[in-house]
Amino acid sequence: MKLGVVGLPNVGKSTLFNAITKAGAECANYPFCTIEPNVGVVAVPDERLDKLAALYDSQKITPAVIEFVDIAGLVRGASKGEGLGNKFLSHIREVDAIVHVVRCFDDDNVTHVDNKVDPKSDISTIDIELELADLETVEKRLVRLKNLLKSDKKYAYDIEVAEKVQAELAKGVPVRDMGLDNEEKAVVKEMFLLTDKPVIYVANIGEKDIGKPDNDHVKAVKDVAKASGAEVIVLCAKVEEELAELDDEDRELFAADYGLTQSGLDVLVTVGYRTLGLISYLTAGEKETRAWTITVGTKAPQAAGKIHTDFEKGFIRAEIVNYQDLLDCGSTAAAKEKGLMRSEGKDYVMKDGDVVLFRFNV
Repeated sequence: MKLGVVGLPNVGKSTLFNAITKAGAECANYPFCTIEPNVGVVAVPDERLDKLAALYDSQKITPAVIEFVDIAGLVRGASKGEGLGNKFLSHIREVDAIVHVVRCFDDDNVTHVDNKVDPKSDISTIDIELELADLETVEKRLVRLKNLLKSDKKYAYDIEVAEKVQAELAKGVPVRDMGLDNEEKAVVKEMFLLTDKPVIYVANIGEKDIGKPDNDHVKAVKDVAKASGAEVIVLCAKVEEELAELDDEDRELFAADYGLTQSGLDVLVTVGYRTLGLISYLTAGEKETRAWTITVGTKAPQAAGKIHTDFEKGFIRAEIVNYQDLLDCGSTAAAKEKGLMRSEGKDYVMKDGDVVLFRFNV
């Protein structure tokens, strides 16, 4: 589960990445500072884990995680290899969703690649480059499909879908906004298109704008996002980076000075988790309390397979209690006595916050 942090040079990508991972990716006021992608694994905030661990006196807590990839800045012409375009495009193909950082602050001391702060134009620049790259991919795919069609007519449908996607991309429509049905999506998935990935916009504001109504730059980002149903997170990457360097007590005091009740990074991770269609089920015991990541709609045997393949192969049943019910009861035994622990079979669809004990036999 990877989120790729992208944007034009000098919009705050690496500053945000530093805050996310505390990994210290190099930051500097010039384009292409981040040449090779930096990768960091981030815990998904989940207060349920601490409460369950206290209930079971667990020795260890293991949260769910999301991987962030800080990708080199993109410039106009990247689809043709300008700047670090080829590196950008190859790295972005490997992520599951895109975190598009957009500069929403004015600062004469921080160079803008186009010499002006214009969020709509900045977003358009990256969108166009990704669409052009996808067009090239689709065109190559069509050549191959038409050759295959000569010996097998089953490829006629794939060609039909590819030509539809090609026409829409040429109009500037990203794949994710084309309204494709499930059958069409299955064909498109095999092409690994960049604009098929969901996007989260991060409006990076200046310190002076924290806690104030949206400035015109942020409003512009929200207008773009609304058109495609994407989410927008407003934060100050510089302040988030400073917060990330502090211990818990100092962080609370520092955040209070800015009127922040929740870290922007916590919001980003949570939104990223939701954007990817992910939920967590929980396991708890004396040795460990842990969150396990699954996609929405996952059934019990496949969820068990996240722990170990033998759990899925030899699945018998899942003993499940809702997290809040368990907390209210105070123990597994009390939950059982009240009939709140259920025995579920192979067709059970897992829910976020299920506390589970899997029974299996191999």
